[in-house]
Amino acid sequence: MNDTLAYPIGRWVAPTSLSPSEREAVITRIAALPATFRAAAESLSAARLEAPYRPGGWTARQVIHHVPDSHLNAYVRFKLALSEQEPTIRPYDQEGWARLADTARTPIGVSLDLLDALHARWVVLLRALEANDWSRRFHHPETGVQRLDLVAHHYAWHGEHHAGHLTAGRGTQSPR
Repeated sequence: MNDTLAYPIGRWVAPTSLSPSEREAVITRIAALPATFRAAAESLSAARLEAPYRPGGWTARQVIHHVPDSHLNAYVRFKLALSEQEPTIRPYDQEGWARLADTARTPIGVSLDLLDALHARWVVLLRALEANDWSRRFHHPETGVQRLDLVAHHYAWHGEHHAGHLTAGRGTQSPR
């Protein structure tokens, strides 16, 4: 598979830690994502919306619904880690969620609105964190212990990564 199609902005590289200014930059990226993502999604033609962004990949519609699904899970994980002592979170089957009827039948605007509202709440939470809150952790049964500063960094990348799927290669793939 072409790595550029799978990772249009490059693979995520986990930092070892984030300074206060780097954490603020991550929050800024999370705050900006809904507008960037909406612009990318709303510029797609009906044919492009139903076409995979790469061979064997999800359709643009599935990507658009996936991002708020994924970020909603991340937001809940943050709240669990901030209110409990290193909780074990429940993973979800993102492939299974992408195949559910709501993904095929829900207008993309509903998920774009959800992303707007979700990120508005998430950014308020992130900006309220004290320095020591960023080192709080949760346990993911599939990937191990996750620290909130690195999770935030990952989700800033994650949203931009999927926005890249919607904008990369425009006009170079034929819709199915």
